[in-house]
Amino acid sequence: MKTILLIGLGRFGRHIAMKLNELNHQVMAVDKNEERVNAVLPFVTNAQIGDSTSEEFLADLGVRNFDVCIVAIGDNFQSSLETASLLKELGAKKVVARAARDVQAKFLLRNGADEVVYPEKQMAFWTAIRYSSDHIFDYIALGDDHAIFEVEVPDNWVGKTIGQLDVRKRFHVNIMAIKQNGKFSMTVIEPDTCLPAHSTILVMGTQRDIQKCFHI
Repeated sequence: MKTILLIGLGRFGRHIAMKLNELNHQVMAVDKNEERVNAVLPFVTNAQIGDSTSEEFLADLGVRNFDVCIVAIGDNFQSSLETASLLKELGAKKVVARAARDVQAKFLLRNGADEVVYPEKQMAFWTAIRYSSDHIFDYIALGDDHAIFEVEVPDNWVGKTIGQLDVRKRFHVNIMAIKQNGKFSMTVIEPDTCLPAHSTILVMGTQRDIQKCFHI
């Protein structure tokens, strides 16, 4: 369990709060809008109404005591930038900030943010890839052009073993798990593991190699 300071409780911040609550983390939520603060109260450990660009306000929160500080402000980049900078100056262990454009990411990384997330950009990429093929069921970008895809087992692979297909050597793609009836099998993938019909697999590799392997 981690202690997390979440600043900015718009739609993005609220969804973060709800998921962190589901994962049983302790969350201190902050926003200058009272309605937004009240809306997340059922999902957080504590919450305060305040201006995150105020050094005094942030200092009183004890930012050093949180494992992660998330700046989820989406409607005011200047406030986001000032908040990230103040958090780092006050000794925050890790600052993660939201960006909408590459230029914002550059400024945030130069002024206090340790990492930057692009919710709109990342979801746009996921949507484009997920729905551009009938055979893709999920997608996770890993960086450096690598990704994990959940794809349907091709008809000509059904009943064959991992060793027989030899996809790692032929396509530079690794099969990581098998999913049947909506559940992933906990069986370790071995060369003699057989691929069943009506199933999907998690595969990892470069996007180019995966697209070539599965013709997607």
